Amino acid sequence: MVVAEAGVGLVVSSSGLRESVEGLAERVVWVDEEWEPAPSAGDVVPSVVVGPDDVACVMFTSGSTGRPKGVVAPHRALVGTYLGQDYCEFGPGEVFLQCSPVSWDGFALELFGALLHGAVCVLQPGQNPQPAVIEGLVVEHGVTMLQLSASLFNFLVDEHPGAFAGVRTAFTGGEAGSVAHVAKVLGLFPGLRVGNGYGPAESMGFTTCHAVSGEDLAGSSLPVGRPVGNKRVFVLDAWLRPVPAGVVGEVYAAGAGLAHGYVGRAGLTAERFVASPLGAAGERMYRTGDLGRWRADGVLEYVGRADDQVKIRGFRVEPGEIAAVLQAHEAVAQAAVVAREDRPGDKRLVGYVVPVTGREIEVDELRRFATGRLPRHMVPSALVVLEALPITPNGKLDQRAL
Repeated sequence: MVVAEAGVGLVVSSSGLRESVEGLAERVVWVDEEWEPAPSAGDVVPSVVVGPDDVACVMFTSGSTGRPKGVVAPHRALVGTYLGQDYCEFGPGEVFLQCSPVSWDGFALELFGALLHGAVCVLQPGQNPQPAVIEGLVVEHGVTMLQLSASLFNFLVDEHPGAFAGVRTAFTGGEAGSVAHVAKVLGLFPGLRVGNGYGPAESMGFTTCHAVSGEDLAGSSLPVGRPVGNKRVFVLDAWLRPVPAGVVGEVYAAGAGLAHGYVGRAGLTAERFVASPLGAAGERMYRTGDLGRWRADGVLEYVGRADDQVKIRGFRVEPGEIAAVLQAHEAVAQAAVVAREDRPGDKRLVGYVVPVTGREIEVDELRRFATGRLPRHMVPSALVVLEALPITPNGKLDQRAL
């Protein structure tokens, strides 16, 4: 479906995938059968000239509705996101591990971030990130940059800390980062640089990024930082007016990383890519659906999804804030909170927790811990101890499985 929707005319694959690939496009090139040496430099004649606004790639996101959305990204977005930046170490001496599945836009940093700078990109086999495989590839190839969803980052820190040995930069992103896990990995590898990245596929990779410092580890959550080069971020109210520092609003992204929109979905494009009242004439911005607030020092804090807020007994609740409190307990390695409505009209909060290796979680004691730090309406009605939190193939928390 996505191949047809994107209008793909050429597929490059290997003959081992012939049954899956054949017939998808007008032409299929089998690299293990039809590969020919490149012509000499003198024989190369460019046949296509592209400009900054021409389409570079179409990245399909999973979409909250279950129907993938094809994000049409121009060359300007790629160049503006991965060239002239300092949020990551780019250069020919770097080794990036491509462990994100192509269904997550995070793979763009791992692939284009390496190739645009002459660096090495190591490809993980398959489409599902395997922690043990990641650890082995890091050691075998001398990987210097790792980018991981927060859930996968946390699991590697707890179960496969060797995955960070020798790595110079590691990013946690895609979900709210864990202060406890970042503190743990920095304790094991003091020379490691940990970045907390934020950004939707519609803004090509990271829109903001924050290099975690010792001061950040004293808080309950990690900030997502300032906009990276060539990009801008606004926190606006319902009337598209900037909100003061400390006030929660909706996050909008603008600048060089912005996509043209969604392929074949003009209505959705018009809904999410809106005219910017804060830019030049004709400039657009992307409505992320995320909630955030500026700190007094100009650093952005991620609060949660606008559609993740739930009402419990008349109170608006952010499940992520509750999970952060549960995870602050010394016996809790990971935590997640969801609102369940097993009986119509009876919505309750349920907390899922994973113990620190070698520890046991006493549910009653954890409940007392939460009660002492949260208002009554935010204390989960039930606490469930799990061996591990379920994750999707993208490495993010699997809410449906919970």
